[in-house]
Amino acid sequence: MNKKPFVTKEQLDEITAKFPTPYHLYDEKGIRDNAKAVKEAFAWNKGYREYFAVKACPNPTLIQIMKEYGCGCDCSSLTELMLSQAMGCKGSDIMFSSNATPAEEYQYAAKLGAIINLDDITHIDFLEKAIGYIPETISCRYNPGGLFKISNDIMDNPGDAKYGMTTEQLFEAFKILKAKGAKKFGIHAFLASNTVTNEYYPMLAKVLFEVAVKLEKETGADIEFINLSGGVGIPYKPDQEPNDIRAIGEGVRKVYEEVLVPAGMGDVALYTEMGRFMTGPYGCLVTKAIHEKHTYKEYIGCDACAVNLMRPAMYGAYHHITVMGKEDQPCDHKYDITGSLCENNDKFAIDRMLPKIDMGDYLVIHDTGAHGYAMGYNYNGKLKSAEILLKEDGSFEMIRRAETPRDYFATLDCFPIYNKIFE
Repeated sequence: MNKKPFVTKEQLDEITAKFPTPYHLYDEKGIRDNAKAVKEAFAWNKGYREYFAVKACPNPTLIQIMKEYGCGCDCSSLTELMLSQAMGCKGSDIMFSSNATPAEEYQYAAKLGAIINLDDITHIDFLEKAIGYIPETISCRYNPGGLFKISNDIMDNPGDAKYGMTTEQLFEAFKILKAKGAKKFGIHAFLASNTVTNEYYPMLAKVLFEVAVKLEKETGADIEFINLSGGVGIPYKPDQEPNDIRAIGEGVRKVYEEVLVPAGMGDVALYTEMGRFMTGPYGCLVTKAIHEKHTYKEYIGCDACAVNLMRPAMYGAYHHITVMGKEDQPCDHKYDITGSLCENNDKFAIDRMLPKIDMGDYLVIHDTGAHGYAMGYNYNGKLKSAEILLKEDGSFEMIRRAETPRDYFATLDCFPIYNKIFE
């Protein structure tokens, strides 16, 4: 089975004539259509809002597109807060969900009026000391522990995750926060990553809704919102069935009406915090085959490397690859598709069956719109690539330039060596 790229070889010829490979390319139409579908899927909930996980794709052009559909920003660091503020987000436009958080980051979030989501019960005192008070609106991250299962399949292991409070800590935290002046509360949980099933969100919702009912009853806290976080995944492999966000929204609605409405909590707002689902399928890494090697295996060397897309090297993650212009040719050649880093795990694919690859062929590596560019780094002194937007009308524009050696050496500009490098 194959995945169809959202770009043609002819378009790549035109783009690459102006912006050399490698680069990340994003599909404006796909992002817009998806943001609209997410908004519609949860429109039944009056207070619903998607807070796009900035860490997934911190590009202001793409975030601005999603803002046009009512999305806020989910931030986890100082620089993500700074970016969101620069884009006009403030107050309840921002959810600040972080862990092992420095005091200055809580201070910056509080200055913006962001909704702060506490990862641990000890962070209550830490936050109070950092900013001098407890905000009237506050959220807590919940981790029920154990294994998270759907049917008999283990989806993930929350008990092994560093995030969130235990059930006992969550109830105690609400009591402490209420005593310290908090008036409006939220609950947040992330129990499984990249789920490709319509059942995940409704099952997570049931867990959180039932806890919320008990929390209101036992602590008297006014629960204003429940954040289902992320975890709604995408089909990286071509034989996977994609999630149906409208079916997911309907599944959550049923649980909402079963659990919250009878408990008199039918006004609770729902938030989501998706990154991968919002942009993942609508980005690709475009690279060019520049070397071939015939030793104990057949290798194709690209001008991109793990600096541009870390997931395969880091997780052994699968990303589908299309050899552009050869979509209809038989996949009768077995290759390792590699980058040029001095690391043997710098491989986009291992033993992948593809059409015969010739030097100069474009390889489109699919589903890099989330945790693609964002996870890049500079090992071996490699420079991060440009980001390009393929617009709805077929035109294109650069939305982030490629790094240059001056960017790489910028933090040495206070030393004499900096000027010697560029003599």
